[in-house]
Amino acid sequence: MSRRSRRGRHHGVADTSHQRKVCYRNLKNPLLRQPAFSEDRLEAIHDTALRVIEELGIKVLNANARQYFKQAGASVDEESLIVKIDRSLVSSALESAPSEFVLHGRTAAHDVKLGGDNIGFVSVGGAPHISDLDHGKRPATLEDTRNIIKLSEHFDVIHLQSPNVESQDIPVQFRHYQVTESQLSLSQKPCFIYSRGSAQVEDAFAMMRIALGLDQQEFAARPCCYTVINTNSPRQLDVPMCQGIIDFALAGQVAVITPFTLAGAMAPVTMPGALVLQHAEALAGIVLSQIVRAGAPVIYGSFTSNVDMKSGSPAFGTPEFVQAAFGAGQLARHIRLPWRGSAATASNVPDEQAVYEFLMSAWGSVLGGVNMMVHAAGWLEGGLTGSLEKFILDIEMLQTFAEIFDPLNSDDAELAFEAIASVEPGSHFFGCEHTMERYQTAFYEPLVSDWSNFGQWTENGSQTATQRANGIWKKILREFEAPAMDVARREELTTFIERRSAEGGAPID
Repeated sequence: MSRRSRRGRHHGVADTSHQRKVCYRNLKNPLLRQPAFSEDRLEAIHDTALRVIEELGIKVLNANARQYFKQAGASVDEESLIVKIDRSLVSSALESAPSEFVLHGRTAAHDVKLGGDNIGFVSVGGAPHISDLDHGKRPATLEDTRNIIKLSEHFDVIHLQSPNVESQDIPVQFRHYQVTESQLSLSQKPCFIYSRGSAQVEDAFAMMRIALGLDQQEFAARPCCYTVINTNSPRQLDVPMCQGIIDFALAGQVAVITPFTLAGAMAPVTMPGALVLQHAEALAGIVLSQIVRAGAPVIYGSFTSNVDMKSGSPAFGTPEFVQAAFGAGQLARHIRLPWRGSAATASNVPDEQAVYEFLMSAWGSVLGGVNMMVHAAGWLEGGLTGSLEKFILDIEMLQTFAEIFDPLNSDDAELAFEAIASVEPGSHFFGCEHTMERYQTAFYEPLVSDWSNFGQWTENGSQTATQRANGIWKKILREFEAPAMDVARREELTTFIERRSAEGGAPID
């Protein structure tokens, strides 16, 4: 039995008992993984990365992190701040890090399993700007952040909340209260929390515990939020990122360790060399998480691509991006950890470039075996802008991926021998019994695509896909209803925010 019962167009039929119902939660990717390297070259990349952190080391700016490394047996030079990590320490860390785990939502229906063949999609993350057809590009506000949260909650093909767009109308020492509260009040999916210092992280953790009704021990045993840790390539971990790894490991929450290795800029110009550096930096972060707390859930992240050597600007959706994704997926499987990839574009508007770069990036991640695909909806301009129209266009593509993942039913009835026998040569299958039994549930019904002919499309206003997407996101936001939350927990959450805000909030580190 298929995970999703098929739904089709109604064609004016009043009976909706056969309406195609879809559920894009709990997706698994059955597609064959594409390797970038032979097994011996894969091992050579891993070994070279180990040499990097053993012989060259990683500059660790956080004193607390250096102390953890020193206590675990790493070589720490307090003058240069270089930490050299023995491969035996790496091996021990990889043995304790879980290869699969569940990131819990507010309800069990919104839990997300990561690792193995499981795949989850995450929308735009970290953009300082928002754009739409009506108002163009502008600095993002809390309202924009909340709109992305609502859209992410609406579509079940988006599995986790995201770094979203920055609420720049809220001072940074108070921003985490409003953004975390918005995720908790508008969504039931696992939350994202920025690592901008222990004070802000602990505030967000406290809010999570209030909303979910968990004490500290229960919270530590139940991963329900995550952060993204970016290294400062080449070979550096800064203060807030190290502290984020420590804070999330101690709390039993998920850290996605993601080097940003752009070949030719912050990484060697060759993709294998860039992957060596990515792997070394990721391993250093993973080791820190495990020496802080063995068994802490952690994800191997990658964001390796090339740059435009004429301008130095990042490039995405390139052949190099896809090859790097294949390689990153292999490396993640080699160390038996869940892998975070991306679906990125450098396009400035939701145009043809945005679509083909997104699809090339997404296919690279999907065929590479990604478990968490970040920036999968609404990401523009190399991450500087979140687009509401592109969010909807990307959802169409993500739903298409989800349909592709669904195995075909090939039982005898589906092989349709009797239907073939019932139709005369040169005739058609529109009216045969086999078609009439299935036409309502046979095919994917698009969210954005318009399959009408040119004449009908012209009569309907000649709208482009981007214009249709504009109407879709507006309708969703207009009709959105927030999920219910326990009244007492909501009041406690409000009281917490008011108290902490009156105390001055939490400046970032």
